[in-house]
Amino acid sequence: MPDMFLTHLLVVAAIASADSQSFDTAARAAALLEKEASLRWRTGTVDLPGGVARLDLPDGFRYLDPADSKTVLEDLWGNPDGEGTLGMVFGPGMAPRGDSSWGVVLTYEEDGHVDDKDAESIDYSKLLDDMRKRTEEGNAERNKQGFPPVHLVGWAERPTYARSARKLYWAKEIDFGSPRHTLNYNVRVLGRVGVLNLNAVSSMDMLGVVQSGMRRLLPAASFTPGNAYSDFDSGKDKMAKFGIAALVAGGAAVAAKAGLFKGLLALLIAAKKLIVVGVLALVAAVRAWFARRKAKEEARRFGQDLNEVRRPEAD
Repeated sequence: MPDMFLTHLLVVAAIASADSQSFDTAARAAALLEKEASLRWRTGTVDLPGGVARLDLPDGFRYLDPADSKTVLEDLWGNPDGEGTLGMVFGPGMAPRGDSSWGVVLTYEEDGHVDDKDAESIDYSKLLDDMRKRTEEGNAERNKQGFPPVHLVGWAERPTYARSARKLYWAKEIDFGSPRHTLNYNVRVLGRVGVLNLNAVSSMDMLGVVQSGMRRLLPAASFTPGNAYSDFDSGKDKMAKFGIAALVAGGAAVAAKAGLFKGLLALLIAAKKLIVVGVLALVAAVRAWFARRKAKEEARRFGQDLNEVRRPEAD
């Protein structure tokens, strides 16, 4: 009899626990839906924060300001830190929590005027080998910090530089240890003294959709009068200490480690700048950079910048 009574108690406890978990799951789902419903979307022409650049969004594309983007990155996508963006853009019919959704994170790095004279001479196969090597070297540190390894699989789209528009774009396939590999699609728009970054994050099975969408979005991003590449004044504006190859490699920190240029490098990434995967590519370990300033400094040393954002579908 005592055994039967104990069994009954265990069953009741199990049911209560299951009900509690179901309630928690339902409550969380409701909270996420409420947060998504609160997002304030904008369309058409959008002047980005800081006044340096703007977007002339094609039909169907929608913009979120930095505050709403922080909600998406932290609350809906689970990133530890969503600060430091200029906002986000979503493609036609896409919502943050859609199963096949993709989003674009916008940031700006004012590191000087980028000399693009090396654009046509870059050996992108060799550069990819260097990037893979640095990524694998970074895995040792990620392992020490308790993060899973990250592997750069290869180009999902080889880098292209549109010299007349001063726009650079490419895509990488990243393996974060899950069956679905991550797609990081990068666009860099060169300006007078800085670079506007558009980083799209999705899964590799969305490559065709993201490519098509980013090609439509490419002409939409521009610098405001006085901030364009052609507005550079050599008499008073500073030059960046890196070129096109370093932008593809993931920024000056990666370029320095890969030996892509010599000399002392300025600290390129401000403390609050969101990082996404150094080569738009490394996401899971990004918590090290995302968490606190010290973690951000560590991540920066291993080539992680705002090219990597975690999306739930990429897990």
